[in-house]
Amino acid sequence: MKSYHASSGAGISGLTLKEHDEPKPGAREVLIRMRANSLNFRELMVLRGNYPLPVKADVVMGADGAGEIVELGAGVSRVKVGDRVAAAMFPRWIDGPIEWECAPQLGGSLDGMFSEYVVLNEEALVHIPEHLSFEEAATLPCAAVTAWNALTGGRKLQAGDTVLTLGSGSVSIFALQIARLFGASVIATTSSDEKANRLKAVGANSVINYRQTSDWHLTVRDLTGGRGVDQVVEIGGGTLEQSIQSAALNGQINFIGRLSEAASQIDINLLFGSVATLRVIFAGNRAQFIAMNRAIAVNRLKPIIDRVFSFEEVVEAFRYYDVAKPVGKIVISHH
Repeated sequence: MKSYHASSGAGISGLTLKEHDEPKPGAREVLIRMRANSLNFRELMVLRGNYPLPVKADVVMGADGAGEIVELGAGVSRVKVGDRVAAAMFPRWIDGPIEWECAPQLGGSLDGMFSEYVVLNEEALVHIPEHLSFEEAATLPCAAVTAWNALTGGRKLQAGDTVLTLGSGSVSIFALQIARLFGASVIATTSSDEKANRLKAVGANSVINYRQTSDWHLTVRDLTGGRGVDQVVEIGGGTLEQSIQSAALNGQINFIGRLSEAASQIDINLLFGSVATLRVIFAGNRAQFIAMNRAIAVNRLKPIIDRVFSFEEVVEAFRYYDVAKPVGKIVISHH
């Protein structure tokens, strides 16, 4: 079997395809034949050397993947051979708030999913929705669960709420789709009219081109009759002050990613004056993944995929992801 390895800071050129013996599952472990993976910005952070969590040397890359179980270790009871599964990005975080003992993560301090076969503890696994292909299901573990946690893990999303999503990255698109499942309205920002049309096709009620409207938080206020939005999905931090100014009283800003240099300092009085909650999102746990999959299955939601590469093209997929600013997920197919 083969897997893609890299060390923190190695860069895309440091991705190395290595051969291994096929692993064997131990007690309460399963062997999964991987069928698809997807890329996240966190993988680029690992390759650039600025991922905030520990990364083991020569780690098998990737948090996202879906496959089928081909062998069981002793004592496995949650799954069976032939089941189609994905894994929680934090395999020890089963439910409840994050604790440091739950912080080991796939493709970071633990070997990840960019491999032909993977052995995982049965407790890490979730069944994937039946209507999704392996390629579609592989998009869910990091970006989709992060969006689900943002919108449901703190302030509960309700029909009639208004959500603001920033940009057209994968977390923002999943947040848009999930918000619409709940009957919420979505205001989105993006950088071009082409992307605006894509976001409207996915379900955004209003889209603001932030290159044409630099004070877009004022437009958000206008679109909500001066009230502001119930939740913001804030990506990266460079727009954090405008996100606070977009929030309704007692609204919630879901902070995903790390502060950019542009937002290394903010006016804390803005947060106090908004009476809003700033909530840091740390991906999500297995219980949230399972709950999200139920909602996806009932509503037959389909993830948005920008482009599919083969397993042999992982390096090319990363180079494309690094420069293309895709609308939707970049997927690796093992077929």
